[in-house]
Amino acid sequence: MSTRIRILDVNDALDLATLYRTNRDFLTPYEPTRPGSFFTERGQLELAERKLTDWQAGLCAPFVILDEDEEVVGAININDIVRGAFQSASLGYWVSQAAGGRGFAKEAVASAAAFSFEVLGLHRLQAATLLDNARSQAVLRSAGFSDYGVAPDYLRINGAWRDHRLFQLISDTDS
Repeated sequence: MSTRIRILDVNDALDLATLYRTNRDFLTPYEPTRPGSFFTERGQLELAERKLTDWQAGLCAPFVILDEDEEVVGAININDIVRGAFQSASLGYWVSQAAGGRGFAKEAVASAAAFSFEVLGLHRLQAATLLDNARSQAVLRSAGFSDYGVAPDYLRINGAWRDHRLFQLISDTDS
């Protein structure tokens, strides 16, 4: 298997809208409540444009996850990049239900972590999962992330404030 990540492009809007619609029920328990426009090509185009503006400003690094056929199977984002003494960011990702369990998330997380440290020069990358999301926790642990606690009412997911398990990965180089 060959998983690759690449920077989001506005031309990915149709693929992402289609994937989100197809995976809407699958993703609902893990994501914020989304307006109907989120699942449209126009909604994904507007979101891509905002993310690319933030990318240019150095605030995030938005990627799509590609399978061996170069088809989009998910997305991974390095969000909320903070410079100065912190040199840290948050990681968020998802893969389609059909692509689940095939190693795409694991390889994408490893690639995004390498990008964070080697290209962005960050010191720390953090991620959070719902307490019962064992699959995502296994992905993070396999990429070297360590569990460092639980944040009560951390994010509003599917209409309710939910506790999250927190993970971090520290660069092994002095940035």
